[in-house]
Amino acid sequence: MTIIKQMRLFDIHELMEMESSHRFDAILTTFDLQPIFQLFRKKTMRGAPRELNYGAMIQSLIIRIVERIPTVKDLIKRLKNDLIFRLDCGFLLSDSVPSEASYSRMVDVISQSEVFDKMQDEIIQTAFTEGFLNDEHLSFDATHFEARDASKPSEKKEKIPKKRGRKSKEERAAWLAEQAEIEANLTTYEKKLEAQLTIPTQTLWQDIPIEPKWGVKKNSDGKNTFWFGFKGHLAVSTKSQYIVARLMSSGSLSDSKAAIPLLKKVAEVVPNQFTTTIFDAGYDYEAIYQQILNQDMKAVIPYVKRRESEILGFDEHFRPTCVREHSYCYDSFDEKYQSLKFTRPKECATCPLRTDSLCQKVFKIKCETDIRKYTYPARGSALWEKLYKERTAVERVNAYLKEYFQLNNVRHRTGRKAKLHFNLVTFIYNACQLAIDRLNVQLTEQNIAA
Repeated sequence: MTIIKQMRLFDIHELMEMESSHRFDAILTTFDLQPIFQLFRKKTMRGAPRELNYGAMIQSLIIRIVERIPTVKDLIKRLKNDLIFRLDCGFLLSDSVPSEASYSRMVDVISQSEVFDKMQDEIIQTAFTEGFLNDEHLSFDATHFEARDASKPSEKKEKIPKKRGRKSKEERAAWLAEQAEIEANLTTYEKKLEAQLTIPTQTLWQDIPIEPKWGVKKNSDGKNTFWFGFKGHLAVSTKSQYIVARLMSSGSLSDSKAAIPLLKKVAEVVPNQFTTTIFDAGYDYEAIYQQILNQDMKAVIPYVKRRESEILGFDEHFRPTCVREHSYCYDSFDEKYQSLKFTRPKECATCPLRTDSLCQKVFKIKCETDIRKYTYPARGSALWEKLYKERTAVERVNAYLKEYFQLNNVRHRTGRKAKLHFNLVTFIYNACQLAIDRLNVQLTEQNIAA
């Protein structure tokens, strides 16, 4: 019997175990550093020449994340003691090793620009052009990471006793005017979720709060866990596991408030590429369903009951039930009329009421009846369950960011610099993913040629 050897492909673990020089080259060739380097170019030819090698400094910051060097101080120490590492980072023998202050000033300049946002979009479009990003399903989730800043004690508000009884006409008019003024002065993310449907993507991106705040989330045991810091919101392709869109916010921002900005960003970067979006139960809001429909995509989101009584004639998945309360079977979806078709349950074959007028053979329900309850694929169907299992892709990427790319290791204070750290980590992850795909193509070509 002939033994066929399985071809071994690269993954993120294999990339991290490669020789450092080859690993750095594979990652750094996936993008162009010129947009960052332009931030440090002299505007005029006058004055003293620049003494620092900014190109090598930028590369060393990227390599620090890949090599899991915890601090800039440790990075400088290794640059001084390891000549080969210094050359791998791009420094010349004649270059002096930069100081911590030089790195700090460089980080401050980069954090004031949006250069990584543009480079992130470019690397995703490159992966799409080269055929590595050919998925149709997107998975969304948020992960938390702590801030370097110390938490500030909250200000105690004085309790004003409420006046009992009905308000007079003058008092009610004054109260309504006050509420209208408060609502008019709300920021973009303090408004209701429905308001985001008409707000441009650029505004949603600029107005998101990024200062560290206290956040709360339930763990696997159902208990509340608290942290002071930020949230990273990701939209990940389920097959290739690229971070197609990402957004950092304060830890106090609800996960659902970042869903529409991410969806709009995906539509700008790779329009008409994805067909299905997968969320957990925390994103079950009508405005999110509406945005998904606006982008001609399908929603896979668990339904959350909110003070709703049981609907007679329907089961927990909103499928019609017969007189004996057997659920109808999901049959098909009509694309033209946007309706779900349900047929008789299997139990009807032996039911004495099958010929009765109360027993209906087919039910057709339009999705526009309730866009939360009636989605395609239908709730409770095998296809819905299969697609929802793909949501683990974003959780896997969250684990990679924390384990391999130091997402939890924020070394800068203020939300602006923490945002740079988050953007840098997610950008390097995508660069590594693109490097892995290119290495696999080369490996496949070599095996075919052999």
